Amino acid sequence: MNLKPHKSPHGNLLAISMMKDEAPFLLEWYAHHLAVGFTKILVYTNDCSDGTDDMLIRLEELGLGYHRRNDIPEGVKPQPSAMKHAQAEPIVRDADWVLMFDADEFLCINYGDGTLDPMLDAAGDANGIVITWRIFGSGNVVDWSREPVTEQYLYAAPPTWNKGWGVKTFFKFDHEHWKLGIHRPSIKNRHLETDFPDTVKWLNGSGLPMEDYFKFRGWRSIRRTVGYQWAQLNHYAVKSVDSYAIRKFRGNVNNKKDKYNSDYWALQDRNEVLDDKVLRYKERRQAIVDELLTDPVLSKLHYDAIDRVEARLDEYRKTEAYEELKSGLIEAGKIPITQVEAKPPKARNPEEIKALMSRVEKENSDRPIEERRTKPSPEFRDTSEGGDGFVVGEIDISVESAVDWVSNHGIEIPADVRVFAPSMLDMVMRGKYQRKLARLTERVVQNGERLLDLGSGVDFLSMYACKLHEGAHVLAQEDNASRRVIADSILKRNALDFGGRFEQSNERVIFKNDPQATVAAIDALIAGFKPDAVRINYDDVVADGVLQKVNFGTVKRIALIGNAARAFHVASNKRQQSALVQNDDLTIPEVIILDRKPKV
Repeated sequence: MNLKPHKSPHGNLLAISMMKDEAPFLLEWYAHHLAVGFTKILVYTNDCSDGTDDMLIRLEELGLGYHRRNDIPEGVKPQPSAMKHAQAEPIVRDADWVLMFDADEFLCINYGDGTLDPMLDAAGDANGIVITWRIFGSGNVVDWSREPVTEQYLYAAPPTWNKGWGVKTFFKFDHEHWKLGIHRPSIKNRHLETDFPDTVKWLNGSGLPMEDYFKFRGWRSIRRTVGYQWAQLNHYAVKSVDSYAIRKFRGNVNNKKDKYNSDYWALQDRNEVLDDKVLRYKERRQAIVDELLTDPVLSKLHYDAIDRVEARLDEYRKTEAYEELKSGLIEAGKIPITQVEAKPPKARNPEEIKALMSRVEKENSDRPIEERRTKPSPEFRDTSEGGDGFVVGEIDISVESAVDWVSNHGIEIPADVRVFAPSMLDMVMRGKYQRKLARLTERVVQNGERLLDLGSGVDFLSMYACKLHEGAHVLAQEDNASRRVIADSILKRNALDFGGRFEQSNERVIFKNDPQATVAAIDALIAGFKPDAVRINYDDVVADGVLQKVNFGTVKRIALIGNAARAFHVASNKRQQSALVQNDDLTIPEVIILDRKPKV
């Protein structure tokens, strides 16, 4: 065999995992992480009955990694036991960088060529990267297949779904200062009151600085720290129905009773969006698998393990228990993501937490909030910090997803995490989506008038205007074409048919850094439609001085909402605000600001 471990300029890059009966999936997981660029792989096993430990022993004999038995003291769970062994393991102590993660987790690096070294080059003097999960579901696959996990399951929860924001931490290991942990290491107590915490410089999955609190506590990303531009950890917790059945056979690495039930499936079987970034490893990983299978011993162990599990699965499929499991999981997979319940977090006790804080952590928590907190990446921003309440960018509509439909002002709207940002989704769920703006519709357009909506989103306010005024004629314009698909689904769901009174347009009107083109596009829409009122949700129309240059013709009034209203409020004084809506050459109609000034 010609396969040799990678040599990295960053030293020993060690992957640590704990496994129990993972033989059918082991070679793919192993080959994938060799392809990612780990120089060493260390796996602890306990209570294996399918040959996983024998395969790992052979991989160690081939010089491609290390296997250790997880000797578990009575009353101790497997994971804490393995971590204690790893803390004392010379291979771990010799490592420069360490990532501890599970056999159903596949590291996917989105930076550079997909390997560790370029990402570590870019990290500079940082000594840790906090990598957030992406939860991958079954993709509605039921039957067992020998095809690779990373090729079979390409549908995941939306990146904005915060229940899926658990993390694992890739960090510079130093046995003197760090104690290993499942999600992140912890600073040893004797170093908490020293200057050591000041040396911790961790980045998030987009290469941005983590907030200081995470040096001391936490196991998941929050909205201000989540990011996937550099790396993500693909978490395949369920796979297909048949694979899930196999998982129930073997139990789990932490011996939790009845962990793999329908509730767990509903939580983990998320298939809302397509995410095929991991396919960048397909050829590289398969070449390594092919090379591994040239070893006759490893090849026999691999295929024997698959034959055994397939024979057991064939027998199980003949039972009523299998049919009950299958039907139960299929039903659980239909539960909308907004109805899924995760294990409730332990209630925070601020006084208890404060009592546990070191002096250094207390000093950090006493700093002004603007120094301690970072702004979220745009795709994770709340509407209170700008934005129009939608997830940034095009919506992934390649797969139909189960969602709640909630009545808002008499129109049912999908409570879809692919579409709405977190705070706006909450308003949809409560039936209060754009409630204030809906109530103010009569200030914008009267019965019998024509309304042009610029930046209509999913057309909710446009539909509401037509529903409110039987004589109103509305043209809903939206640059984001994927939102039009959502708008059409709303029309269909509510059986709304306004005839010729309701028109839609995806004719682009916003041209970044080109106000002249934006003016021309809006002028063309106004000249063609001849509206009595224009409602604007694009900040570019205000911020780029477009408003003063548009020829509004016979338009009687303009309403600024959402982003446009916020851009208007950004002007620091009344003189600047007034200038936004004045032009000596063109007639500017009445301007109505229908959104409150944002909190500073």
